[in-house]
Amino acid sequence: MAEVDLAISSKSAILMDAKTGLVLYEKDADKAYPPASMTKLMSMLLIMEEVDNNKLSLDDNVLISKNASSMGGSQLFLQEGESYPVKELLKGIAVASGNDAVVALSEKIGGSVDGFVDMMNDRAQKLGLKNTKFVNPHGLDAQGHVSSARDMALIAKELLKHEKILEFTSIYEDYLKKNDGSSVWLVNTNKLVRFYEGVDGLKTGYTKEAGYCLTATAKKNNLRLISVVMGEPSSDERSSDTSNMLNYGFNTYELYMAFPKEKSLGTKRVEFGKKDFVELALVDDYVKLLKKNEEKPVYSFEINVDKLKAPLKKGEIVGKAKVIDNNNIVDEVDITVLEDVLKANLWDFFNKNLKNITAGKKMLK
Repeated sequence: MAEVDLAISSKSAILMDAKTGLVLYEKDADKAYPPASMTKLMSMLLIMEEVDNNKLSLDDNVLISKNASSMGGSQLFLQEGESYPVKELLKGIAVASGNDAVVALSEKIGGSVDGFVDMMNDRAQKLGLKNTKFVNPHGLDAQGHVSSARDMALIAKELLKHEKILEFTSIYEDYLKKNDGSSVWLVNTNKLVRFYEGVDGLKTGYTKEAGYCLTATAKKNNLRLISVVMGEPSSDERSSDTSNMLNYGFNTYELYMAFPKEKSLGTKRVEFGKKDFVELALVDDYVKLLKKNEEKPVYSFEINVDKLKAPLKKGEIVGKAKVIDNNNIVDEVDITVLEDVLKANLWDFFNKNLKNITAGKKMLK
């Protein structure tokens, strides 16, 4: 971890590897501060979870309520009674930080703003966030509405599992076509999307109480980093401190693919399956974050899988594997199968028995 102050002007900051969650730098990362519009990271997470769980379509239309249209701060100037597709409102949130857009979607998903805020806090609890309390979905200053740099990074890490969000957060400028035929110019409040190679998200924030904040993410080669700064005195210093952290991370570390999830760990017999054997594999790539030029470790895996019975689906957890480095157990990971295995029917059993009988007769000869 960096020993120098990389985020000189910030009240708090953190730099995290998006894949492993390893913290590369932190500064008062657990202190609670107003997060301003970085709040919308949690709002976008809930939106993307609804989309990926097929509870909401990006093409669904959302009616703009009087409450949504009356929001202050950054907005898209949506009018009561208008209707917009989810994807257009999501773009307005990600690019222009539209408070009216996020309120409209929060009402759509949560039934009301209060219902959506309850969902936000429930999700924060499930993520294990220790210094976060949401009062609204947009981030305008409110009593008790706080988060920390570490918590924001963890929300961003979870949001990045929904890779489609980057299609919105990476936009630098675009237009929202209004119902009346006019257009609203959208310019990304995260200027690093344009001026720092590899930055493709995520969310800025500013209020007088919060100061200038930014949760950013960038990817170079196969390494993706997440950075957070809070309480910056200006947008320029916000960008400068973020750039310093990202430069440090990319110049110092690399992601080592120790064992890919598509590589076989060996075979295991399957009972009642159309196939008698199936190959085992890791559920996820086993990767380690190493300092550049650091010696690459060589791992072995001690497999612990009980009897397998069909049907089996690729991706489902069927057991565990202990990760061994120099005879020491350093980790434990989930095991799956490399392909789906359907349950055998009577015809399959008949053919298997016939093959066994035929094979037996050949051996007797």
